[in-house]
Amino acid sequence: MPITITDTADDRLSDYVGLTDVALRRRLEPEHGLFIAESEKVIRRALDAGYQPRSYLMAERWLTDLGDLVAAAEEADIPVFTGEHDVIESVTGFHLHRGALASMERLPLPPVASVVEGARRVMVLEDIVDHTNVGAIFRSAAALGVDAVLVTPRCADPLYRRAVRVSMGTVFQVPWTRIDPWPGSVDGLRELGFEVVALALTEDSVALDVYAANAPTRV
Repeated sequence: MPITITDTADDRLSDYVGLTDVALRRRLEPEHGLFIAESEKVIRRALDAGYQPRSYLMAERWLTDLGDLVAAAEEADIPVFTGEHDVIESVTGFHLHRGALASMERLPLPPVASVVEGARRVMVLEDIVDHTNVGAIFRSAAALGVDAVLVTPRCADPLYRRAVRVSMGTVFQVPWTRIDPWPGSVDGLRELGFEVVALALTEDSVALDVYAANAPTRV
């Protein structure tokens, strides 16, 4: 049975506290091996990608629309929390209007070599610190058929709630991992057969269409 919450200080809701506090979430989520999926579409894409839920939080009216998820959660003994909108907003810090939240278990990040194995086009996100931009880039990567994404150590977390939401769940579709050290791993990419190029506005830059016309097999 769904658990109705009335106490915003309920310890069982700790995964959902202060979701708009970027500094808090950047520290808490990786430390506890979790991330937050927001909206039915994103939650379903995360589940399809093999991520396991720790719990769900949703307004009561969504219990019917997400009935299959609720039933599966109950069968697996995964808590489903529900409550009035003002209670949920007090816990999370924002008005939940996308149906539901899910606290999901992170999966171990795979090694770079396995992520790029067989890939022809790999995108490196170098120190992109804005989560919205990271999500938008993943969505573009999926649309353009990029085979894999590598994220440098100082880049924002692709599994941060806003990044996942803006990506529309494509962070679960496009294979990715962290590449560390950077730029010390550039030579390693070359050893794997990639030509490493960068977008730059310089006098000797080559136009994208010119480069694409004679692009190597692996970039």
